[in-house]
Formats: sequence, structure tokens, C-alpha cells
Amino acid sequence: MREDNLICRRKKAFKPVTTNSDHNCRIYPNLSKGLKVTGLNQLWVVDITYVRLPNGFIYLAAIEDVFSRKCIGWSLGIDIDTQLVLKALDMALTKRKSIGFSNLIHHSDRGVQYASDEYVNELKKLNIKISMSRSGNPYDNAFAESFNKTLKVEEVYINEYENFEEALKNIKHFIEIVYNKKRLHSSIGYVPPEEFEREVLKTRVV
Repeated sequence: MREDNLICRRKKAFKPVTTNSDHNCRIYPNLSKGLKVTGLNQLWVVDITYVRLPNGFIYLAAIEDVFSRKCIGWSLGIDIDTQLVLKALDMALTKRKSIGFSNLIHHSDRGVQYASDEYVNELKKLNIKISMSRSGNPYDNAFAESFNKTLKVEEVYINEYENFEEALKNIKHFIEIVYNKKRLHSSIGYVPPEEFEREVLKTRVV
């Protein structure tokens, strides 16, 4: 059958590209490599992933605090643009402004959304340090990649969302209720991120 070219070659499923590094925006050095994180608002990692719907794709931008593993900002949208990541950033900034951003590093890939002037200026307004992964190196953003994998395996892959509204409802529940409040993380002593943060904040000197 191979000699007669009768074998059907299975086409790979289309996967949208979520990182476009081909742009003229400034690229920042990686400040997260080797960093020892000892508290909240020291290192945020961000990333964009896609979710498949029957008629196309939608996109999730998420922000995670590495110290607590809590997802502190997220946004789901039909367009993979700067507004998507700005909405996630606004959520994170609103939730964390009481802690302060003086020691914060914001780490992303080199995607145009995170490198855009509009996004970078929001970080600079608060003197947040900007860090970016090396080109084509997913290990530089391993924490964000790990969050996306958990979301896909424990929520997205076991559901078949019929539309955007259904996906939004389920993903919101997973992030805010399951992941942040119930899911145990070995790296923080087998407690959920929200519980871990409460204990940390109890000992914080104001």
C-alpha cells in the first residue's frame, strides 16, 4: 500500500500561534532566571493559550504569582490582541495594589501583545520591572506553561464548550474556585493558593 501511495496520511490538527515575536518593539532581558522568590508580588508570570470551540478558537491570558501559585488575573476573549492581556493585567493590579509593586518583576514571552507600547507603559507607570524569555525557549516561562497545562488537562480537555459563554462560565469557575481555592500545590505545602496567601498575609508587617 505504501508503494502504491494508498496510505492515508492523517493531517495534524490546526493549532493557532499564540506568540508572535516578529515585531519592532523593545525586547527586555530575562530577570527571572535564578531568582529566588521569597514573597508575594515579587514575580508574576504571564502567558496566552488557546481554547478550541466548534467554530474556531478563543484565547485566555493569565497572570500567576509564582510565590503562591495563585492566578491573580485573567481574561478570555475572541481576539488575541493587546486588549486581551491588558484586561488580565488590570485585574491583577486591582487585586494586588494593597501589597504594592516596588519589588515586582513581570515576566512574559516576547509576544507582541506583551511588548506593545500600551502594555509596557502600564507596567512602567508603577515601576514594575519588565522581564522576557529568550527567543523560542519555553523553559524560561515554565511556571506559566505549567498553569496552562493544568488548565487544559483538568478543565478544557474534559469539556466540549458549545460557545464562548459556556467556555467563560466553566473556565472562570475552574480558575477562581477550583484552582485558586481548592487545588492543592506541592510547592506551597499541599494547600490551595488562596489559603497559602492568607497565611502569608497574616504575618506580613504593615
